[in-house]
Amino acid sequence: MNQNPSHNRVPMANTQISYLRIKMPETDPSAAPAATAAPAPATAAAPAPESTPAAPKLTGAQLKAQKKAEKAARREQSKAAEPTPAAPVANDKQSGGKQNKSKQDAPATSVASRPKKPVPTPAPAPPKQPAGPVIPECFSHLPMAKKLTLSKTDKDVHPAVLSIGQQMATFTLKDNVTRLEATLVAFKKVIKEYESPPGHVFSRHFLPHVLNPQIDYLAECRPMCFAMGNAIRMLKSKIAKLDLDQSDEASKEQLCDAIDLFIQERILYAEESIVSKAASMIANGETIFTYGHHRLVRKALQAARAQGRSFEVAILDDPYERSGQQLAKILRNDGIRVYYYPSLAGLSINLRRASKVLLGAEAMFANGSLYGPAGTCDIAISANDADVAVIALLETVNFDRDRVSADSLTYNEIDPERYSADSLRLLFDATKDKYITAVVTESEEGNATASTSAMLPVLRKMDERTL
Repeated sequence: MNQNPSHNRVPMANTQISYLRIKMPETDPSAAPAATAAPAPATAAAPAPESTPAAPKLTGAQLKAQKKAEKAARREQSKAAEPTPAAPVANDKQSGGKQNKSKQDAPATSVASRPKKPVPTPAPAPPKQPAGPVIPECFSHLPMAKKLTLSKTDKDVHPAVLSIGQQMATFTLKDNVTRLEATLVAFKKVIKEYESPPGHVFSRHFLPHVLNPQIDYLAECRPMCFAMGNAIRMLKSKIAKLDLDQSDEASKEQLCDAIDLFIQERILYAEESIVSKAASMIANGETIFTYGHHRLVRKALQAARAQGRSFEVAILDDPYERSGQQLAKILRNDGIRVYYYPSLAGLSINLRRASKVLLGAEAMFANGSLYGPAGTCDIAISANDADVAVIALLETVNFDRDRVSADSLTYNEIDPERYSADSLRLLFDATKDKYITAVVTESEEGNATASTSAMLPVLRKMDERTL
């Protein structure tokens, strides 16, 4: 039998003990075979048999090492015998203390061995429905008035501008010149209350940081009419020409004077001049045909009646707005005989009694097309077929010398109260210049009955004189 202890297979827990025994001095030859005997149990070192002499006493360090090794052996055996429990998740808010205790006491299975619960697949979200009716694609380029909530407005918008913006969105301010005058009055308040920040020049800071937010807000409420665009262009031109060295007070006074002059010449004087010219064109015994209720047409008819002329008026009303009813009541109170037609039905027959057609318009394009309320084009074409003169009343501030229009879809607005995915109503239409006999403006350069082709040079001269 091999006496070398290094060839004996001794358990790991007793390896250190055997090594200690080898280093000790041998007192009895019979002790060597005892050392190479079968290994002792792993739990503790068994005492030597009675036939063999007692093992020598171990030192304190040796006993400490022996106990440490035995303890490690027991720990390894317990780990191998019992499965590793999963750490319980404590949640005091969801379960009570007794439930947590029972979960910790129960043997937990391995995470990998647990059956996986099927994860429910979320249902697909329904498609978002549009907030309002979808506008057909062929009309998607046309704007529409909308009422903005105060939370969506810019903090730099003046209260006066906020007020008129809401009135424009709800069509409380509907007439183009009325909207223009209200806008200019509100801009005057903005100018008077403005103060340049330290280190900034009035003309360089006012336009981008103060005036532009007001313009953007008004354009969001409702698309600006042509008169508003021309007035804003004039105001920006005046701001650009301000002297950089002059004081804020002088700049504000200069701009306010320019606005007052614009209102006086291009609105008040223009209205008075057009009304006088149109009234002089009405003779005794004539029947004047008109459409809806336009401010200039009404004042021209009243002026002609005030001058002692006797005539009749035939009113064709807009079937959607019924503004002609109001005009009929006003003229009846002034002693004028009125014929009222509620719709376009029978238009060609109703025009047979007419001597002239007086129409108010929204604007005129550079190619002479008349931009007016929806239905104006039908009346002009029917009057042309009946050989009846068509006269348009229009201020020059409503002329657009840059843009042209070939049909009613180039520039227009959608009625916000009458549109859906299947149908919609346009507020305006375009009438070609060949159906317009004459245009009456306040210009002194042209005649009272100038043709549409002669109005563009007149407009250029007026713009040069104004700017």
